[in-house]
Amino acid sequence: MTSLRGDTKPPPIILKVFAMPKVLISDALSPAAIQIFKDRGIEVDFQPALGKDKEKLASAVGNYDGLAIRSATKVTAKIVEQAKNLKVIGRAGIGVDNVDIPAATARGIIVMNTPFGNSITTAEHAISLMLALARQIPEADASTRAGKWEKNKFMGVEIFGKTLGVIGCGNIGSIVADRALGLKMKVIAYDPFLSADRANDLGVEKVELDDLFKRADFITLHAPLTDKTRNVVNADAIKAMKKGVRIINCARGGLVDEAALYEALKNGHVAGAAFDVFVTEPATENPLFGLPNVVCTPHLGASTSEAQENVALQIAEQMSDYLLRGAISNAINFPSISAEEAPKLKPFVALAEKLGSFAGQLTETGISKVQLTYEGAVTQMNTKALTSAALAGLLRPMLGDVNVVSAPVVAKERGIVVEEVTREMPEDYESLITVTVTTERQSRHVSGTVFADGRPRIVNIKGIRMDAEFGPSMIYITNRDKPGFIGRFSSTLGEAGINIATFHVGRDAPGGNAVALIEIDGELPETVLTKVRALPQVQSAKPLRF
Repeated sequence: MTSLRGDTKPPPIILKVFAMPKVLISDALSPAAIQIFKDRGIEVDFQPALGKDKEKLASAVGNYDGLAIRSATKVTAKIVEQAKNLKVIGRAGIGVDNVDIPAATARGIIVMNTPFGNSITTAEHAISLMLALARQIPEADASTRAGKWEKNKFMGVEIFGKTLGVIGCGNIGSIVADRALGLKMKVIAYDPFLSADRANDLGVEKVELDDLFKRADFITLHAPLTDKTRNVVNADAIKAMKKGVRIINCARGGLVDEAALYEALKNGHVAGAAFDVFVTEPATENPLFGLPNVVCTPHLGASTSEAQENVALQIAEQMSDYLLRGAISNAINFPSISAEEAPKLKPFVALAEKLGSFAGQLTETGISKVQLTYEGAVTQMNTKALTSAALAGLLRPMLGDVNVVSAPVVAKERGIVVEEVTREMPEDYESLITVTVTTERQSRHVSGTVFADGRPRIVNIKGIRMDAEFGPSMIYITNRDKPGFIGRFSSTLGEAGINIATFHVGRDAPGGNAVALIEIDGELPETVLTKVRALPQVQSAKPLRF
């Protein structure tokens, strides 16, 4: 369904019905949103100051079926523990950093957000900051108000004909690109999940990150904060940029190394920066604040009356639909399955998501196609839910806040072709799921099944058979099948004090290509990973988290 604002919403999923629901609103929400709850027969307790008092919220939340919040309310594990009757937490906005998702999931509480309501507003703010930065508007304003007339001091630059580099070309990034094209800028974009066809439709040139750094006059960030994107703009990246570049960040604090940027702004390599987000928020102190070539705003990306009203209305509608009809939209932590299907489908949802995550953690380049192949008994299940779970697992390592409901929409935004194929009973398994990911450089597939114990297993990687369970912390290795590898690897981890929990290997032929999937206790330090990669016969080594 597409709203008048152009926001795409995934279809609702129908589950069970709850009777006589009560909703607590612990943050400021518009009167129109409150009225939606009331008009649909839901009892509403509006306490907008309660979200700032964790103790009072914890003692009160157990009396309600739903909790509607913005960013001020922090739903901690302690609060979730007291939420004996809570069925849904609704976040009016996209970020759910203020909700303990694992704790909510463990109690069976649905967590919803409104991922599309702020997109236009945030994109417009990025464009506004870019223009303010180009013409030094904040500093010129302060000077003029102080009674000065320093017309020659504030020499700006045109944006016409300049190259804008967009890092992250999803929902918001693509809107920024569209607006920049309207301003007659040239737009180049880096996004591993942006297909060539989608880039062509947007009118942008898809480039690698290094190329973007070298060519862009302005750089704007619209990526989530993940382990892969943290400090994506660091000292080395800044050195690779052209002198006089200007950087805008309206996405997440932590995407830019603030210390490195500070030095580059002082020495003039970076001409200016405009930031709406910071590593530490509220940002009452920051080295960037003292620099004249920096424009700062207090996380205003979503702060327009239209956006705030839009997300408030959306969350009221979504929560009402769930509490009254059992329909789920934009759930962070629940797959699109009905209550009747859940017991049988649950282990296969876990399998699909982990297979997708396995492929996603190994994928470094743009994805053009994902094929889900279902064989055997699993073909009679809700494969749409399984495909959504696989896509969520695939996209999450790079994009962060992707869930089983929003994953198909996110994939479509990036022009990724998603195919489902069903086949008859596989030769060796009652059910088999295969995830095949095609990128610009290669095609990779991984297969798995669920045995009688209900635990998902990997049974085939790139055509090499094996039988491995998923563990929280694992290492995936490709190597030549030569004597001594296992001993050297085990010794390397043993010397580093890392315990091996399980060790699974497979090969295509004696002396040929081999793979190993090893579960370890705890994290794998980068220094140890470097030693593993240096071992004889090792072709690649990658840490995995499940």
